[in-house]
Amino acid sequence: MLLLVWAPKAWHRLSHLKPSALLWTPRGKARHVRCRLLSSQGPGERGRQSRPQGPGLRTRLLITALFGAGLGGAWLAARAEKEQRRQQQRTEALRQAAVGQGDFSLLDHRGQARCKADFRGQWVLMYFGFTHCPDICPDELEKLVQVVQQLEAEPGLPPVQPVFITVDPERDTVAAMARYVQDFHPRLLGLTGSAEQVAQVSRSYRVYYSAGPKDEDQDYIVDHSIAIYLLDPDGLFTDYYSRARSAEQIADSVRRHMAAFRSVL
Repeated sequence: MLLLVWAPKAWHRLSHLKPSALLWTPRGKARHVRCRLLSSQGPGERGRQSRPQGPGLRTRLLITALFGAGLGGAWLAARAEKEQRRQQQRTEALRQAAVGQGDFSLLDHRGQARCKADFRGQWVLMYFGFTHCPDICPDELEKLVQVVQQLEAEPGLPPVQPVFITVDPERDTVAAMARYVQDFHPRLLGLTGSAEQVAQVSRSYRVYYSAGPKDEDQDYIVDHSIAIYLLDPDGLFTDYYSRARSAEQIADSVRRHMAAFRSVL
């Protein structure tokens, strides 16, 4: 009588019993217990219970994150190494161009004689211009000063000496240079000299300059190269920055040169 009330699913589950189990149980009592046990869990549930458990979702996410972080770190390290090699190659190429070779002799804006050896042991940012320049020279000097101030604000970095060399020795006397540099930075050093001395240092750094015609007031403009030069503590020309480079870009470049610097003297 018990078999007549079983649902069709129970009949289906009963078909999975081994014949020996059906024949072995006496009087159907054990058969009833066995069938009830089978009917309480389907084949899918039995499969899930017997299937081995893998790592949880949180574990898988953690593994994925660690793997991604490892790949990101390796990419950043390779990129930094590539940038360092590129910078070293650029520095070597610039040095082979023999820019800034030889010494110079000029006067600073206090009237003190200066030569290249005076800046040995210092990082130097140098700009060539003239005090009567209406716009470009003040803009470039202001940018140079911004770079110096950014680097000054970072503890642990060596100081950078800003230098301004005139290409107009006729008008840029010691007194004129003193009045001019005080408007930019207290450590900005103005250098001037005779026409021959200025020509010598300009040739050394491959600086072009040419005075234009004078007007009725005897005023004139000097056409000249526009670049900021970086010298390392060995006094060697290390890099240059065109007008298109921002103060932030120049400061970043100087930091990289400082980090990679090894004295060759």
